Amino acid sequence: MRIVGGIFSGRRFNPPTTTPARPTTDLAKEGLFNILANLIDLEDAKTCELFAGTGNITYELASRGAADMTVVERDMGNISFIKKTAKELGIEDKLHIIRGDVFKFMKQSTEQYDFIFADAPYDLVHIDDVPMLVFEKNMLAPEGIFVHEHTTRNDYQKHPNFLRMKNYGTTIFTFFHHPNK
Repeated sequence: MRIVGGIFSGRRFNPPTTTPARPTTDLAKEGLFNILANLIDLEDAKTCELFAGTGNITYELASRGAADMTVVERDMGNISFIKKTAKELGIEDKLHIIRGDVFKFMKQSTEQYDFIFADAPYDLVHIDDVPMLVFEKNMLAPEGIFVHEHTTRNDYQKHPNFLRMKNYGTTIFTFFHHPNK
């Protein structure tokens, strides 16, 4: 796992081999951030990574200047790795770690974020609830972008906030935008 762009570009990390997470590949992540560069200014952005796993996307956001980052993850091993990596990068003061269930967090959330990324387990029974809750709970700030990583089993092209979709092999990123955009 490496950071593909920004001030920490090239930094490599080795997540624990026991992690249940499936980090986004470097190739897919590079493609994702190339698209995002044309959609949103991440510098000084307030971000949220749902189902954070190893925190892979958040390190990329920090590298590109995000000012306020929230990660939501339930696995204690992954949280320990996120804390360790945040300390190595010197971003602890910008990072808020929420240990718990993502759906519970979303249902209770009163915050708005400029950028939200969700990488739920592909076999999660309620994976289709994630985009619904982002907009139902008004989590996305005006002009914000939400990206949902999933497989071909899920299709969100009829969602009212659908923006675009990009396929990287078995990984699909669906981009959503705020209704006011």
